[in-house]
Amino acid sequence: MTTLTEEMKAPDFTAQTDGGGQVSLGDLKGKIVVLYFYPKDDTPGCTTEAIAFSQLGEKFAAAGATVIGVSKDSVKKHDNFKAKHDLTVTLAADPDGDLVESYGVWVEKNMYGRTYMGIERATFVINRQGQIARIWRKVKVKGHAEEVLEFVQTLGD
Repeated sequence: MTTLTEEMKAPDFTAQTDGGGQVSLGDLKGKIVVLYFYPKDDTPGCTTEAIAFSQLGEKFAAAGATVIGVSKDSVKKHDNFKAKHDLTVTLAADPDGDLVESYGVWVEKNMYGRTYMGIERATFVINRQGQIARIWRKVKVKGHAEEVLEFVQTLGD
């Protein structure tokens, strides 16, 4: 597995989304894409992060950015998660793990002495040319969406 770095071309993807939609990186060419990976719908940290990105949705849109959250949860779980918390971000389902693998966020984790595989909370900003402009790994939720927005606003047109 290749470790992604800034300035690399972002791996292409197509994924099913909440509301029965579909999103593809190729269809977003010419736009800034904020792709954030999170472990699981409706858990405290993931809910806080999704709400923060949703609350800043208009500012991301004004900066020319599309925000997409990705987890291995199903489309149905995403629909329930969005409805329960009034989320406005697009949620992409990756039940097979192809997307999390291609972005290198399916990692070994350790909790209470137990080792297991899971999604590393990470965010990738993809510029209008399809290159990775910025990567945040091992994200701490508090203030993260605001930090990502500040970076996106520096990309300009």
